[in-house]
Amino acid sequence: MKNIPLLVLVFTCSISLVLCAEERQPNIVVFLCDDLGYGDLACYGHKTIQTPNVDRLAVEGIRFTDFYSTAPVCSASRAGLLTGRIPSRIGVYDWIPANHGMYLPKSETTFAARLKEAGYDTAMSGKWHCNGKFNAPEQPQPNDQGFDHWFATQNNAAPSHENPTNFVRNGTQVGRLEGYSCQLVVSEAVNWLEKRPGKNRPFCLFITFHEPHEPIASPPELVEKYRAAGAVKPGEAEYYANVENMDAAVGRLVEYLKQREYWNNTLALFSSDNGPETLNRYRGAERSHGSPGDLRAMKLWMYEGGYRVAGIVTWPEKIKPGQVSNVPVGAIDCFQTFCAAAQIDPPTDRVYDGANLLPLFQGEALDRTKPMFWYYLNALGEPRVAMRDGDWKLLATLEGNPLPGALGRHSAEWFAELKTANLGRFELYNLVTDLSEKQNHGSTEPEKLAEMKRKMETLFREVQQDAPLGTW
Repeated sequence: MKNIPLLVLVFTCSISLVLCAEERQPNIVVFLCDDLGYGDLACYGHKTIQTPNVDRLAVEGIRFTDFYSTAPVCSASRAGLLTGRIPSRIGVYDWIPANHGMYLPKSETTFAARLKEAGYDTAMSGKWHCNGKFNAPEQPQPNDQGFDHWFATQNNAAPSHENPTNFVRNGTQVGRLEGYSCQLVVSEAVNWLEKRPGKNRPFCLFITFHEPHEPIASPPELVEKYRAAGAVKPGEAEYYANVENMDAAVGRLVEYLKQREYWNNTLALFSSDNGPETLNRYRGAERSHGSPGDLRAMKLWMYEGGYRVAGIVTWPEKIKPGQVSNVPVGAIDCFQTFCAAAQIDPPTDRVYDGANLLPLFQGEALDRTKPMFWYYLNALGEPRVAMRDGDWKLLATLEGNPLPGALGRHSAEWFAELKTANLGRFELYNLVTDLSEKQNHGSTEPEKLAEMKRKMETLFREVQQDAPLGTW
């Protein structure tokens, strides 16, 4: 009987330790590739490219078959991921050329900024591409968007992925570096983790690879490996080697996190900013051999190949391994999901377009309050607005005069016309029965078409009115 209080104390302490472990804020790591096609990974069906490290993440967590970026082009996609808001709603309409006036506004709250407020150490390493006037006082830089430490380029690694010369570290030009961009990006992240003073604080890492965006450069031994494996088209072996080199960089960081015992309580996402680049679409793109798999179209299009991308999520302490999910989710959900994981609330003074995915990670139903929606004015082909609701997808064009054109020519009059444009020329697809979007059900499913049109019109008008007038 004398031992009962001690047993009670031990039992109580054990419960407390379990509760503390459950309530710990997780580390958050995002691996974001650039122009990686839906079909470019072995775990998504590529027959030649070897991606053992990313494949292992898929086995250790959830591989989503229906994961979406927030736009079919890079800058807009990144802005949507960082903020949880449709990019056009916040004025990032397209990719941002160097020295351009477009940028992610400082008034927007990124997930890094929100996590920093909650006590996280934050860093980004890789491609920024959320402003045109990079490393200049005229526009917000990564440190203005919540990152304690940043090692970045404005857009692509230059002159290529090999020995780049255009990285900036916390506002200071770094100069020529030795090595390949993806490996340099991971080395920077590891060095930051080693040197940060608060080793007991949770951290957020935004790892934004340049690979496999042009101009591609890959280790010669990997290029030769794929030539030997049968890659015969010009540039094909270089592309395959580029993806494998990126995969090796992912493996290095994951292994480091495991060795330092960070990994078990790390919520990690692997994805891409948009679909694969089209071969020879522009000068210098001769190595773009990415695959959309069975999806229709590629980067810049509003069909699935433009923005359905790889999406793999792991969190060893919370997510059961070996899952494959066909629930439609995407980068638009990251902001709310990361806030929920960190046990903090999103700001209440703005509209969010995503959902909290934590219940889905635990096998529960996803509570998505509105359809997924895309609004990209410079899309190739006709459709420039898209919406997915359950199994169904609706596409529409803009009726009026706001035609796409060079970003520098978007005038005040152009934006005024954009505000009054209407939707037209609808296309309706069932993505469960028709993954490649070959059968337009617009004429055979009138009730479904009418239902989807009503929902799209509501979202379109909301985003259309929110979209700020460009001043560039």
